[in-house]
Amino acid sequence: MRRTVLVGAWVLALLLAARAPATAGDDVLTGVERVVAVGDVHGDYDQFVAVLRSARLLDEKGAWIGGKAHLVQTGDILDRGPDSRKAMDLLIRLEAEAARAGGAVHALIGNHEAMNLYGDLRYVSEGELAAFRDAASEKARDELYRDYQKSAKGVVFDDVSRKAWDADHPLGYAEHRRAFGPEGVYGRWIRGHHAVIRIDGTLFLHGGISPKYADWGVRTINERIRIELADFTKLEGGVVTDDEGPLWYRGLALRGRELETHVQTVLRNFGVDRIAIGHTYTEGAVLPRFGGRVLQIDVGLSKVYDAAGRSACIEIDRGKVRVLHRGTRLELPADDGLDLLRYLKQAAALDPSPSPLTRQISSLEAALAEPSKK
Repeated sequence: MRRTVLVGAWVLALLLAARAPATAGDDVLTGVERVVAVGDVHGDYDQFVAVLRSARLLDEKGAWIGGKAHLVQTGDILDRGPDSRKAMDLLIRLEAEAARAGGAVHALIGNHEAMNLYGDLRYVSEGELAAFRDAASEKARDELYRDYQKSAKGVVFDDVSRKAWDADHPLGYAEHRRAFGPEGVYGRWIRGHHAVIRIDGTLFLHGGISPKYADWGVRTINERIRIELADFTKLEGGVVTDDEGPLWYRGLALRGRELETHVQTVLRNFGVDRIAIGHTYTEGAVLPRFGGRVLQIDVGLSKVYDAAGRSACIEIDRGKVRVLHRGTRLELPADDGLDLLRYLKQAAALDPSPSPLTRQISSLEAALAEPSKK
């Protein structure tokens, strides 16, 4: 009986959380003592849970023990791996648990969340669709096919075309699309979130702020993205699908010194000391750029990238930024040189052998040795 009550309460919490819209004032926060920020999850529930436990946010049973801490997940929970639904359900539950403890969970919108809303499913894995499969899936697919027959023109509907259509729409597909629709649990939940938040001196988002959006501001970006995801006719020429937009821009992760002035402009305009971004994954460690003013926190957490599993995030404790690499606190290094080498070796020593950082360490050692050969 107790198990039934607990499950019922959890389902109710999930539905209530999915219905709760983001409010205009909760994308700029101050006075937060501890923040833990985790990059892209990409359908790997087990790896996500492992990194949250290593940050002492979850206990062994998966319950929130972070107290008043704030967890920021910078988008791309979805796609590639099989367990995106479990990861979303976890975040929905943790939003309620953290709030009761005086903390908070901020699940930001990444490009893959947006893609799942507007129907770009090229990265959705078989396992993700299978997670929505149930006893009524055959009926749901038949209904979807009948809708397709009514709307399609110039199509021959025979056994061959039906088999081809079924192959493109496996069982679970219809339920997946309903769940991400405007009235679906996950569709409502994602649309109720922000793409960008500022917590004290740090700006968090998925991709990055390009020169095109350097003077927009947190609230302007979030409101525009919310409008476009509520009305897909506004996507074309909008922010959500723009390669230079905050969900897609990779310049802060890939470009060099030519962006120094731009980075300073963004920090000044947004009133922050640093920017934490996901989207462009590293070889397994959190990396600073532009003198630590940009932090790459997507370490390729999902085992779709590395069967050994990578595990790292950042912790901001009373304004002090550290890396949590497999649960061990490491000081942020300089962008390059011997200090970066020291850090990478420290991180690699915490990894199962062979560390995914081995190649990066070897390259850096070779680069540092090069001047001595001249």
